[in-house]
Order: sequence, then structure tokens, then C-alpha cells
Amino acid sequence: MGQLKLSGSLQVDLEKLANVVNVALPALTLLFGFLGVRVSFNYHFLTVSFLLLTLVNLYYLYGQKKHTLLANFGIIAQLRYMIESVGPEFRQYLFMNDTEEKPFSRVERSEVYRKAKGIDSSSAFGSQLLFDDSEIKLRHSMYPLSKDRIRPYRLIFGEERGAPQPYTLNHPIIISAMSYGALGERAVRALARGARKAGIPMNTGEGGYPKYHLMEDCDLIFQMGTAKFGVRNSDATLNEGKLQEIAALPQVRMIEIKLSQGAKPGKGGLLPKEKITPEIAELRGVPMGQDVISPSFHAECTTPDATAAFIHRVQRLSGLPVGIKLCLGCPDEFRELVQAMKRLDSFPDYISIDGAEGGTGAAPKAFMDDMGVPIFAALPQVQKILVEEGARKRLKLMAAGKLVNPGRQFMAFSLGADAIYTARGFMMGIGCIQALQCNKNTCPVGITTHHPHLQHGLDVEEKSERVAAYVASLVHDHQELLASIGKTSIAELDSSNLYQEGAY
Repeated sequence: MGQLKLSGSLQVDLEKLANVVNVALPALTLLFGFLGVRVSFNYHFLTVSFLLLTLVNLYYLYGQKKHTLLANFGIIAQLRYMIESVGPEFRQYLFMNDTEEKPFSRVERSEVYRKAKGIDSSSAFGSQLLFDDSEIKLRHSMYPLSKDRIRPYRLIFGEERGAPQPYTLNHPIIISAMSYGALGERAVRALARGARKAGIPMNTGEGGYPKYHLMEDCDLIFQMGTAKFGVRNSDATLNEGKLQEIAALPQVRMIEIKLSQGAKPGKGGLLPKEKITPEIAELRGVPMGQDVISPSFHAECTTPDATAAFIHRVQRLSGLPVGIKLCLGCPDEFRELVQAMKRLDSFPDYISIDGAEGGTGAAPKAFMDDMGVPIFAALPQVQKILVEEGARKRLKLMAAGKLVNPGRQFMAFSLGADAIYTARGFMMGIGCIQALQCNKNTCPVGITTHHPHLQHGLDVEEKSERVAAYVASLVHDHQELLASIGKTSIAELDSSNLYQEGAY
């Protein structure tokens, strides 16, 4: 920070500037004090202001020891921290182009916003995406179909094993796991109410008893994370009675056992202490004032055979379709799990593959950046293993990981997925602006916060309409894409419908 280069050969010597400020602040304080006495009392307003700045500057230079920049340059260095703190906002709105922002570009977010608002999401002049050997594209047919030949979507979970209470999915979209805790009360209710209007289910996330999910009377997939909030014994093993109580709720239509997730595979869930309210502590059975960190694995799932047996146990206790969620790591380990399912004749009703690009409310950066297999690499491997082991027809396969628009969803369908999970798509649908503050309880649009003032602007009814509109727009585009590809149903899609240079 010794020199700040502005342009060309123009540079600011921050050390000299800091020295000037260090002398100027007390000098101006004395000057305005003198003028306040001799000329006008009004100068004392400036005296007080500069006195405060002088005291702050002295504290930075000689009082605090944590920040070297402040100790070296005083209040001038604070400007650096202030500029850095608003840097993401300046880059997002002023400097980044429409395709470079991460994890979702402005182009991607804009499409979701427009779909959720029921606004035409067409674009003009040409795609802003790059067309190179890294691109995956959908292959169209020379002989497109009329849309009246498209068959309605229908997927029945639990039919393969004759589950006592199978569940029928009428649209290929599910709101992915988001707990009360990760989201605030109003966001949960808006999504749940929207799910009911759209006729799709919503995953509760691993947050324990789903109080606000239940309130809006939508179909629910109760997620059991590694900590088993809501259905746990004190040693994090399954409490069978509590599971049966939740499974008996009329809104709960399926159970999901979360083995791992894409944003932090091999790591348990994390809820920062800043987001824990007394109500959340009660629902999860956790103490206030400390981070809630789930175990990295289920106590019952330490081997392939034990995992397959646990799946069967949950199916027997609940009477509902039961699925598992995982992020693919080593394909051989997944194959061993499938082989154990075959030995014990214990298959889940679905497997949800979460890509490494999946999102979360909070995760260690090393896990989020460098662990797990991305969804378009994981899906073909999972599909291949299931087919080779003769297990593909025993279960359904779902996919998640940045699948917020119909094109990427169709790529997942073509690689083997029967249905799509998305969380961030629906978050953007109800107003997420990608502020990247999900772990701080400071979400400016009231979605991932429990602060009453920040939640105030999130209108549950209005946002629920956006959820329903987003689903309707996706379904409409699915039909358009099917007709263009020349298929009558999503079930007919396979890898031959994809193009990637050097691969297809």
C-alpha cells in the first residue's frame, strides 16, 4: 500500500499522504477551535468533527494492533477497507460484463427473473456465450414435432418396489433442500406456498421439524441430514418414533437421506451461530451462541452394506418413498454401494446426484471450490454404473447443480436424470440478487436472514406467485425443446441428443 498507481505514471505516495493527514487533522482541530472562539461559535461544529477524526486516527496508529495497514497509515488506510467492502457491488453492477459474474452471470440471473415475473425471456442478435470446444449443446431434429404430440410428464416414486404410499410427480422440477435456518420464515413460506400453487414438491432441508414448510400445505420431501435434526437420538442415531411421527404428517410425501452434498462433500451441514434464533435452536435441539456443525456421515452408514440396510430400515418405518442424496466422489465406491443394494435387495426409490457446483448457505471454501465431481461429469458415470449393475430400472435418478434454466436441465435429462432439483433457481425467482451474504444473516432481500427488518420487504403472497410463474415458464420451455428435438417425452432423451466437440 506504499504507492497507489492511478493511471500511466501517476502515483500516490500513501506514506507521505498519511503523514500529511496525521499532521493536518490535529492542526485543523486547533484552527477551527481558534475560529470558534474568535470568529463564530459555528466553527466549533467543525472542531468537534475534526477532533473525533483525530482521536480515531490516533487509535488506529497507536491503539489497535490487529491491522498493520491501520497502524502504518492511520485513517487513510480505512478508506481502503471501505472501498474493498463495496467492491463486490461495484463490480457486479458497474464493471463486470453480462457473462462473467459467478456463480451465476447476469444473463443467467436475468432469465430466471423474467421467467419468475412472467415476462418474455427471449433475447436478440445472438448468444453472449462462448462457442468453443468446451460447450455442450442440444441437438435439434430436422423434423420437429407439433407440441400437441408432447405427452404429459409423470413420474411415480416407489412404484419399482410397490411402496405402500407411492408419490407421483407431475412436473420434472422440485424445490431443492433449503431448511428453516438457512432461509428465513418468509422465504420458506413463499417457496412452500408457491410450490403448492405450481403443483410441485419442496424439500425441507435438514433443519429439523419443518414448521414453516408445513404451514403452506405443499407436498414435502423431509430431508434427514447426518445430524438427523428432528428425528435424532442424543448420539445422532435415528429415533424411529420421531421419524414415524413426521412420516405420518399428510404433507410429507417422501423421505430423503442426505449422505453428502455438492458444495461440501465429505463435510456435514453448517449453520453459523449468527443465524441461530431461539426458535431454530428449539426445532433443531441445539444450543444458542455456537455454530451448528453436523457430522460428516450418518452413524448408521459406515459401509456399503450398512448404508443399504439403513435405506431399507427408513423405508419400512416410514411407508413412504425414500431417496438418497449424494455428491459423486470415487466411482468405485458408488459401484460398491450399488452392489450392496443388489446383495441386500434394498434399493432407494431415487438417487439424487448433487454436482460439485451446487450451492449452500455456508461451507468451507476449500470444499466449495475443490471437492466433488461436477454434475455433467457425475451423471454419465452414475448412469453407466447403474446400467452395468442392472440397477437402473430399480430407481429414479435426479440431478442438481446450477440447473436453473431449461437448456441445462435438458442436458441433465439427456445424461440420465428423470427429474431436476434446483434451490438457487427458486431463490432467484423470489428475488435473490446474489449478494453472497447467505452465511452472515445480512441478506439484503430478506431470503437468508432472520432479521425482522430485512425480512419486512419479502411479501409471501407476491413471491409465491413468482415461484408458480417460474415453474410454468420452465414447463413451457421444456415442451418447446422437446418438440424441437423431435421427442414426445423427457423419458425419451439420451446422450445422443447432446453435442460436445470431441465427445459426441
